[in-house]
Amino acid sequence: MAVRDSMLRTLGNTPVVRLSSVVPDGAADVLVKLEWFSPTGSYKDRMALAMIEAAERRGDLRPGMTVVEYTGGSTGGSLAYVCAVKGYRFRVVSSDAVAEEKLRTMVAFGAELTIVESVGGKITPDLVPRMIAKAAEYAAEPNTYWTDQLNNRDALDGYRQVGKELLAQVDVPIDAFCATVGTAGLTMGVSNALREGGSHARMVLLELSQSPVITGGEPGSHDVEGIGIGFIPPLLDADCYDEVRLVDEADGLEMTRRLAREEGLLAGVSSGCNIAGAIAVAQEFGPGKTVCTVAVDTGLKYLAGDVFGR
Repeated sequence: MAVRDSMLRTLGNTPVVRLSSVVPDGAADVLVKLEWFSPTGSYKDRMALAMIEAAERRGDLRPGMTVVEYTGGSTGGSLAYVCAVKGYRFRVVSSDAVAEEKLRTMVAFGAELTIVESVGGKITPDLVPRMIAKAAEYAAEPNTYWTDQLNNRDALDGYRQVGKELLAQVDVPIDAFCATVGTAGLTMGVSNALREGGSHARMVLLELSQSPVITGGEPGSHDVEGIGIGFIPPLLDADCYDEVRLVDEADGLEMTRRLAREEGLLAGVSSGCNIAGAIAVAQEFGPGKTVCTVAVDTGLKYLAGDVFGR
């Protein structure tokens, strides 16, 4: 492996693993792309680098400027990492509903962190809008660039690489791709890449049953960071997916624990939801088919909470 000239050049080409224990007999193969091999242990690294470098190319972001963002997941750590390498000041708005490990990661990379208080430590429908409002205040200051992840189409270019890599790594046709929705960047980017590559994979969006807004339900509170934001994300394009299925938070949590104990796969609950949904699809497709999904981040970010217990 060649020497990389920057930590930013270590991104990409994350491995894919076939699950062997948690998938029932008679189901399709379930392949999981392990995005925790990214520098901060999250697929958000791809999005962060894509947003920053696109802004630089346009001249919207220049040396000496400050980057601003809100985050309910791992985006803050990813942007903090990119800004650290590139020398930008980074102001980030997050919440006490986010895992302490994630908040500390942002600070470790030099981010200036503002906390918006949650209601009972839950991700409620009002939380993300309040975080966005605070980020907008900072973004109004001079010499600032707001990455604004929910509305930034540059993110899709970063996630498109996940789809391109899957096409290169998986040596059989991909019959379905499943993923939960936060910003919707991953599913939209992967969908575009698969279709451009000639794949006819069924694109399945997974939505938390606790906050089923895409399927026409009411927003609700839950504990799964980074997804189920309580409103339809602006980047979501109905032409880029085939169906939406509900996945329950409890099922995702149970799968997260099973993955660690039965597969040696240590990930967060959104990854557990991804894989629980992918297994349900795999049972419908049956043997000889292939269903892909993503383990979005490392479970090391959740060890201080209640996900894994003692």
